[in-house]
Amino acid sequence: MIPNKKTLPMNSKILVIDDEPDIRQLLSITLSRMGLTAYCAENVEQAYENLKQHTFQLCITDLRLPDGSGLEIVKHITKKHTRTPVIVITAHGSMDIAIDAMKLGAFDFINKPVDLQNLRQLITNATTTSSSGERKAIDDIIGVSPPIQLLKQKIEQVSRSQAPIFITGESGSGKEVAARAIHKSSIRKDQPFIAINCGAIPKELMESEFFGHKKGSFTGAHQDKQGLFQAAHGGTLFLDEIADLPLEMQVKLLRVIQEKSIRPIGSQSELPVDVRIISATHQNLLGAVTNGNFRSDLYYRVNVIEVLVPPLREKPEDIQLLSNFILEKISHQNHQTKNHINNDALQKLQTYTFPGNIRELENILERACALAEDNNISAEHLLLTEPVGITTADVSTTTENKSVVDEVRDITEQKNDRLFDPNKETIDEYLERIEKNILLNVLNNHRWNRTSAAKKLGISFRSLRYRLKKLKIDIDSEE
Repeated sequence: MIPNKKTLPMNSKILVIDDEPDIRQLLSITLSRMGLTAYCAENVEQAYENLKQHTFQLCITDLRLPDGSGLEIVKHITKKHTRTPVIVITAHGSMDIAIDAMKLGAFDFINKPVDLQNLRQLITNATTTSSSGERKAIDDIIGVSPPIQLLKQKIEQVSRSQAPIFITGESGSGKEVAARAIHKSSIRKDQPFIAINCGAIPKELMESEFFGHKKGSFTGAHQDKQGLFQAAHGGTLFLDEIADLPLEMQVKLLRVIQEKSIRPIGSQSELPVDVRIISATHQNLLGAVTNGNFRSDLYYRVNVIEVLVPPLREKPEDIQLLSNFILEKISHQNHQTKNHINNDALQKLQTYTFPGNIRELENILERACALAEDNNISAEHLLLTEPVGITTADVSTTTENKSVVDEVRDITEQKNDRLFDPNKETIDEYLERIEKNILLNVLNNHRWNRTSAAKKLGISFRSLRYRLKKLKIDIDSEE
């Protein structure tokens, strides 16, 4: 376990609710050794009486009680004592009830038999939560529109618990930014935030990447390797594009969530891990469950609390703030004077649908910065088109670029290049593929003379050079 550097509030009052005397005694002794004071109740009635008489910094309750359920306790405290986190104790095999408890507002759960080391870590986290949140973390979410205000409120709400979070939203909408804001607003803010794209890990390496391995456990394992769960211990593990996990890894992930422990490849023992899981995907995960590509039991484990990141088209009032933020970042990265965006360009952005969301806005502004001559971005520098599937009908024959219509037609009429298929590629990949094909075709027709190709395309030589660099098109020939 990572040494905990948090200072516990001494003499804090902790309410322990369990009908088993041995469990109450064990928890009381544990709390006493931590400098905390335990108040015990053996049923719901006694618990309510204690809650009337005292203010508690934490409640630890069993889910099965003689005169009711621990879920009643969770509901009551969440409604009447909002500053008191609740840890629920669950019997082995009662994971569904534990998930229900967290949906109702429980801070976290722990399985029986109680592991005292894990319990102490949970108690420490829960009793220091009230002073841990940083309001500034919410400022990472740029915008003032109603959808963004709702998102910020949701982030503040979910940051108070340890429940697994499932973030939904279109590609490029800022799901990782939301995940980082949740982490930075939580008790885990001083611990690691590890982000991984599940679709980017080769299938044969996935178990080793997630759980680590011991030296000699397989060919090529020349030394012990720490997995992502160990790297994120004490903090947050963000599983982006979780829908891309193969079924065999879904089974292993489900077990880790339930048991809160991992077994590295080649190890004979399990290691406890204290990790909060935040997952995300732009796909319809429930649809993947229906199709048999995603396990239903894992779906309900990771989707305890859902957070929706709105698409950019639903918050046009945030375009100006986002654009200024992005332009500031571009100028800092390139060590250049910040570009100014004119009103005509801003208005055009505010009426654009942004299939690629914020990521597409970043690409548009980066391109516009390269095209703008005097640090002033106007509408013509944006080069906006609605990318619904480029065909020859989309290319106006009345523009200055009439000379490249035939070349665009050659490209767009090739097989698989006519329409955008979101199941095969992102909108950014689609646009880059089309742009790259057009450039290569024109360059080839002009014997790779960049000056002649730029003139044919109706763009400046500087703009062409920027595009070639961005698309990694290497031209070795001298002009």
